[in-house]
Amino acid sequence: MNTLQAPQSVGWTEAGAARTARWRSESGTPAPRRVVVADDRTKADDAYKLACEGTALLWRGDFHNARQLLTALARRIDRRPRKRPPADPAQAFHLHRAVQSQRARILGMLLVSLDPGYGLALRRAPDVREACLQAYGPDTPDAHPAPPLIVSLRELLGVIGAYEWRRNGVRVPALGGDRVHPYYGVFSPVRGEYVDLVAQAPLPSVPGPAFDIGTGTGVLASVLARRGVSRVVATDQDPRALACARENTERLGVTDRVEILEADLFPAGRAALVVCNPPWVPAKPTSPVEYAVYDPGSRMLRGFLNGLSAHLEPGGEGWLILSDIAEHLGLRSRAELTAAFDAAGLTVLDRLDIRPRHPRARDADDALHAARAAEVTSLWRLGAAGAAGTTEAEGSGGAEEGTRT
Repeated sequence: MNTLQAPQSVGWTEAGAARTARWRSESGTPAPRRVVVADDRTKADDAYKLACEGTALLWRGDFHNARQLLTALARRIDRRPRKRPPADPAQAFHLHRAVQSQRARILGMLLVSLDPGYGLALRRAPDVREACLQAYGPDTPDAHPAPPLIVSLRELLGVIGAYEWRRNGVRVPALGGDRVHPYYGVFSPVRGEYVDLVAQAPLPSVPGPAFDIGTGTGVLASVLARRGVSRVVATDQDPRALACARENTERLGVTDRVEILEADLFPAGRAALVVCNPPWVPAKPTSPVEYAVYDPGSRMLRGFLNGLSAHLEPGGEGWLILSDIAEHLGLRSRAELTAAFDAAGLTVLDRLDIRPRHPRARDADDALHAARAAEVTSLWRLGAAGAAGTTEAEGSGGAEEGTRT
């Protein structure tokens, strides 16, 4: 999800003259009020002091030296004494988010200037035009001649990295090793365990199409199509995600079975299977890609649950793919989740669990290590109240990869 913002400008003085440029921030950070020019002579300690005080540095030196300065700023941030984390998991999580936000603010103070059309006129700079075009779309300034565009170097490096992800793709074992190519700002299926759950769960026996709610890259819709589902309607409301899903389903050869629609949650009609992998953590996102991780007030989760029964064929199933990390962080209890099922008129038919395989789950230095180490991702098979099926077993005690309770 991306929010359109009114154009902003940023001003500074350079070589004794006042300069202005356009400002762009995907995270919605306002244009800095104070900007000074920096180059290869700028010392890291001086840059760090200015950034902490709220003064941005517009880089005019060598591109690789700018990257080294950004690394030096990060080291200085990470060396600062840290408070002992609170014993309460929710308080520890919010403190971690505040620290990360402050870190991002300081690192975002190192700026670069892009010429119209996204040219980066720094020594030893890479050609970033295609990466920016794919992330931002065409550069269409209102004024002519067009002023330059100012962005944070940290964001630009993220744009470059996303371009490489999109160009190279992410290998998905559940698709026979074929690759999915994520767009900038669209959640990448690098954590493939949730995809594996959709590939393993038994399909409903009742006839009818499948809905994939919040399709993102289109990976789950493509897995369902590859499993033999004859028609999948995949929805999203983010233009980037819709374009990304269309490109991926075409690459994977499933466009005859997958239809991509713009919708806020459900399309019209009913389905035998409705799949949803909502953001897992009920907290406020601060950047485009975080909309796939953070769900303020559990809006998408509750919207899916509350609308599911009305969109299921008789005997159909809803598959909710959800990590329990919010429970370990103290942000949502299991009782609150199951109460939401009850309030929506749903019953649990079955649950498949899988443990994460990503490196951060084993990183003892991670600020959220305790929660990540205990995390389990589940596929909840839900039916309308009164549907036949088994309910979740109590006291299953630590699920292993691919287990069912």
